[in-house]
Amino acid sequence: MFDFEFYSPWFLLLFLLFIPLLFRDFSRQKKKGIKVPTVKNMTGSSGIHAVLFVLKISKYIILSALIIAMARPRTFTVSQDRDDTKGVDIMMSIDVSLSMLSKDLVPDRITALKNIAVKFVEKRPNDRIGVVAYAAEAFTKVPVTSDHQAVIDEIKNLNSAGLEPGTAIGEGLSVAVNHLVKSKAKSKVIILMTDGVSNIENAMPPLVAAELAKNNNIKIYSIGIGTNGYALMPTQQDIFGDLIFTESEVMIDEQTLREVAQATGGKYFRATSNSSLEEVYNEINQLEKSDVKVSKLYNYEEYFKIFLWIALVILFLDALLRWKFYKILS
Repeated sequence: MFDFEFYSPWFLLLFLLFIPLLFRDFSRQKKKGIKVPTVKNMTGSSGIHAVLFVLKISKYIILSALIIAMARPRTFTVSQDRDDTKGVDIMMSIDVSLSMLSKDLVPDRITALKNIAVKFVEKRPNDRIGVVAYAAEAFTKVPVTSDHQAVIDEIKNLNSAGLEPGTAIGEGLSVAVNHLVKSKAKSKVIILMTDGVSNIENAMPPLVAAELAKNNNIKIYSIGIGTNGYALMPTQQDIFGDLIFTESEVMIDEQTLREVAQATGGKYFRATSNSSLEEVYNEINQLEKSDVKVSKLYNYEEYFKIFLWIALVILFLDALLRWKFYKILS
């Protein structure tokens, strides 16, 4: 997408000088004509009027082209120059199992998480961020990227559709680790979010995935989402496919989440409400500072030469017409 501007727009004020010139040339007052001894060599009054009109407006075209050239019209594109080795690469590994629809957060866990995660992304303009969603299996929604709008869009669309029911924390963690292994960022971070306990056989154990993260200098911040005690959770579906919520005890494998974080030099958090979840993200935002500096590069395409050529061509035609015209009259 190109943007347009004049480098020296104040030169456009010279167009104000046209006002007296236009008034003089096109006022309705009777003008004195050119006295000629004969008109027998003239090719016709209509042709003469056309030539006179062209000669009258040619100076305005020439002056306009010169003024626009002095104002320097140009288009430009803006690109970013950034050193990603000084930034932070963040993978958000988010549990999207059905239990994330529990209503101990407002209006439910997954919606509260989405809203707060979007705010977190907006506060990290200089970092690359990616998203992994997992339930019984994990898949990448967005690889680490500086296109934060793409990340925000995917966060807003998170759901468990197409995933097998269950919770495989280790799978969500290992997929996130795999994306950061080759990263050259100053700091590599995984924010691991879950509201449950790993319950999938033959899935990657969370502590094994944490060891892989540690070996690749990846820090893990783990978050257990859910109130203390009981919450309304989706437990089954009725004949119409609607979820039935029942009061169930909140079960979070805090011990594993704590060990996963501590193994990599990270930290474990417990979020029992919308406000505490937001506080968790704010603390992580403070803990992981970025040194990357983004500068804008402007690439310009100048067009003043086009208007100089226009002025030169019209000036040549004007001179040619005046020479021919006065040659006829002489």
